[in-house]
Amino acid sequence: MEPLRGSDPAGIGGYRLLRRLGAGGMGVVYLARSGAGSLAAVKVIRAAYADDPGFRARFRREVATAGRVADPGVVPLLDAEPDASPPWLATAFVPGPPLAVAVEECGPLPEASVRFLGDRLAEALGAVHGAGLVHRDVKPDNVLLALDGPRMIDFGIARMPEDNALTATGMVVGSPGFLSPEQARGRGREIGPASDVFSLGCLLAYAASGERPFGRGSAAEVLVRTVHDEPDLDGVPASLAPLLRGCLAKDSAARPALSEVRAALEGGSGAGDWLPDSVTRLIARRSAAVLALPAVEATRVTSGATGATEGAGAPAGAGTLPVGAGRPSGTTRRRFLVLGSVAGVVTAGGTAAWWTAERPGRASTHGGGGPLPRLTVALQGDLTGTRKAAGLAQENGVRLAVDHLNSRPGRGFDLSLQVHDDAGSPSRARQVARRLTADGRVRAVIGPTTDACAEAVCGQYQRALLPLVSVSVGIDELGAKAAGSYRAYAATRPPDRNLAAPLATHLVRTVRARRTVLIDDAAEGDFSWGICAAVAEAVGSARRTTIRRTLAARADGSGAFRALAESVTDARADAVLFAGGPDRAARLARALRAAGWSGARLATQRALDPGFLDAAGDAAEGWVFAAAFLDPSGVPAARSFVTAYREHFGAAPPWYSAEAYDAMLFVGRAMTTLGAARAERGALVGRLRETDYRGITKRLRYTSSSTGYTTKALYLFRASGGRFRFLGQYEDATA
Repeated sequence: MEPLRGSDPAGIGGYRLLRRLGAGGMGVVYLARSGAGSLAAVKVIRAAYADDPGFRARFRREVATAGRVADPGVVPLLDAEPDASPPWLATAFVPGPPLAVAVEECGPLPEASVRFLGDRLAEALGAVHGAGLVHRDVKPDNVLLALDGPRMIDFGIARMPEDNALTATGMVVGSPGFLSPEQARGRGREIGPASDVFSLGCLLAYAASGERPFGRGSAAEVLVRTVHDEPDLDGVPASLAPLLRGCLAKDSAARPALSEVRAALEGGSGAGDWLPDSVTRLIARRSAAVLALPAVEATRVTSGATGATEGAGAPAGAGTLPVGAGRPSGTTRRRFLVLGSVAGVVTAGGTAAWWTAERPGRASTHGGGGPLPRLTVALQGDLTGTRKAAGLAQENGVRLAVDHLNSRPGRGFDLSLQVHDDAGSPSRARQVARRLTADGRVRAVIGPTTDACAEAVCGQYQRALLPLVSVSVGIDELGAKAAGSYRAYAATRPPDRNLAAPLATHLVRTVRARRTVLIDDAAEGDFSWGICAAVAEAVGSARRTTIRRTLAARADGSGAFRALAESVTDARADAVLFAGGPDRAARLARALRAAGWSGARLATQRALDPGFLDAAGDAAEGWVFAAAFLDPSGVPAARSFVTAYREHFGAAPPWYSAEAYDAMLFVGRAMTTLGAARAERGALVGRLRETDYRGITKRLRYTSSSTGYTTKALYLFRASGGRFRFLGQYEDATA
């Protein structure tokens, strides 16, 4: 809800306007109270359209249509004046969110909830069709969720099947992504009840998976896919897929009847518990916001819009008359706020208010002296596998951040941390992801540690709309998907391809290399090839030459490395870049030393491992490495973190610990701006993209141009004296 604006009337047609509920191109919807004190949603048409005879005819039809349908699953019409200036209508107020908002903030619905939703909506559409009408705009924004079931709204484009007067053939009317092929083709005469069945299939697929079955994009792209492509039902439970595939048949005659849809959906939740807790909390918050509205005198407002009314701070004589009797007061008025005049619809508000006040385990507010609300985050990482050093460093960094967030004065919530070990195994990572996505308490996940595990679980977290914030994952493809289908994924380090920038800069500014040999280690796959290609493009010029060499994936004999070293010498190169891992980098280092070559030697963070120092020995001296992490002990901004880490863990903070600390504080910032009550999964996904956080290691903020949260947090290290010495951010280190 939003406050009324200065241009909004104080009342219309006997209703006192309280808040804005929403606005569209054609009009504004207000939360209003009748003269008797009950709540209603009042839709007022903008003046620009009120004088259009065609639009008035359409609005009259909307009023007539809404009045003809009587079903518990359809929000009832309470009152209307289609000929007033401006025209308006009032329907019962449902405090629940639209399905679109619930999925966006809380993630896809469980299968049992989807079955109940589909059954009730099919029943409501049966009543619509029984009145001789076709809804024509069945979509998530037009379905409100209440604790006792869904409610269908907005008959603005509903029409009788034989009525073509207001919808000419060739005109597309409806919402792309949720309309039928016959609607997409603009074939008005072919649009009948089966069109609503197709739209219902789209809606249920969205509710079950969080994705539209014909994808996103421009309206034209979606319309083309609707007409020609098969639906994408990958995220839909297998038991629901056959039914939805039938609903989404291109041929309207092949779609099931609504009675068949209901029969196939048997087995859903009962009305009392059909929604997951996260959506129930969302309804409770909206109900609480209504209950928190200030008490005002009930008023009668003359037909048409008026200025300020008596009882609202306006001078007497503003054109309204107070109702002398019947004003609810105290507890009675609050019962009116919750129950309203249509008990079957707004009882949900009363139930939600009970849930907020009485549900077992609910934390009381801090202002009342009780415990703070507790929100749960999880860390998923490799704690026992080959990357356990990075995984354990991230666990410790996250623990410090949680301690910091829980020590803030005036905070609105406390955080709980779950820790899950996937051992760097993709199959085990999928098991962990299944547990975390099923645990409704978990609001966000930090991790995983490895690229392979991230690839394995990203889809699961996206389907659950559970934010996944990675610290050490650099795979380029996930960053690209995060801009589109993987919105729940947030990478807080630059992608692998960006490591070419510090390498190229060092070669040009510091080494001033003229001839550089770039060695692509095939054992590293696309990563190595991409680094070499990017560096070649960046440094190549008339004055600088790059020479490409490839080390076969299975090359393990000393002869292969000796041949590489000889090729570097024969090329009279003054620099070499190797894009492989630590073991093979060490063997190359020894071969170069044996060949007597002493030029500049560069590698990436994949070789930046103590194993390289051990295996290369003295030949490691002088190698320079590009990395997407820093050494917090060498960063002034991280001094307090370094001190706290030493106090807690008795050692200097390792690589990736400070980055994990920042990632958790980034999530904490998003949670804080939302508030404990609103920090649901989907809302957090959206808020992370709006959060600008300046941490001890980097600035994190989403930019669509880079499809990521940071691009410049890149650093250089040098092997010196048997250890890796941090040189700093590459732009400074190579200046």
